[in-house]
Amino acid sequence: MADSQLMERLLKFANGALLASVLAVVVTVVLAYPLASSLPMPAQIGAHIGTLIIATTLKLSYVTRLVSLYSLGRPVH
Repeated sequence: MADSQLMERLLKFANGALLASVLAVVVTVVLAYPLASSLPMPAQIGAHIGTLIIATTLKLSYVTRLVSLYSLGRPVH
């Protein structure tokens, strides 16, 4: 029973992290490309680095979501 509760909590966390990561990737991409001309160079560099780091976070949260769904016996899409 405790294992399923842990996986439910992990699923909730992964869903939240996935949502936050998607929003953060959108923000960093907008900053790094369409708004790049209005940003100073250090901010542009930070936006590009942020895009890479947050994309990794997005992938990790998706894999965590899949693992928790699989452990709960739910369909994994």
